[in-house]
Amino acid sequence: MNASSAKESILKNIRMALTQPTPQPFQFVEKADFSFKQPEEDLAILFAEKFTSLLGRFSFCENEQDLRFQLTNLINALQWKEIYCVDENIKATLSENSSILFSEKSLADSDASITNCELLVARTGSIVLSSTISSGRTTSVYSPVHICIASTSQLVYDVKDALVFLQKKYRDKLPSQISFATGPSRTADIEKTLVVGVHGPKEVYCFLLDN
Repeated sequence: MNASSAKESILKNIRMALTQPTPQPFQFVEKADFSFKQPEEDLAILFAEKFTSLLGRFSFCENEQDLRFQLTNLINALQWKEIYCVDENIKATLSENSSILFSEKSLADSDASITNCELLVARTGSIVLSSTISSGRTTSVYSPVHICIASTSQLVYDVKDALVFLQKKYRDKLPSQISFATGPSRTADIEKTLVVGVHGPKEVYCFLLDN
């Protein structure tokens, strides 16, 4: 039997198998309930607690002036020179009455990147990013430090709430990429040793603006 005949035989067997109903395993087991009751605790506090427990760095800003002040101090303290940002609204907000300068170099040469986000998920401490609103697919991933600027109006309790919001917002025109970033990139695949920054940024900052 040549390779072509073998392939046709395999495909024929697969098609035949698909026409036969397969018994559902564990059919009498009750479905798990993955709904979570929202606690009375403020969502901003809940997000901050979860986000920082996952090695994220959180700052609360009372207004845009406070945001510029805190971010300028961070940049100066860590001596970052190349700040990458392609969002013109963020650049305009941060540049006003501050010494923050944005780099003209590529993302690969940056010290940190700044983006906005779709939402913040309080229960999991996740930042919801999309290719539409979060400065493309790569800005939050390739830079060694990702800084996300969000507002309290973007807080939701659970992942399900985030998915419902995105479905209503975009309907049948969802962004080509939606990701839930939960803290800095980390893995323990090699000898069960935790390594941070393997598949993404080593540090993630979230500046939450009160609006």
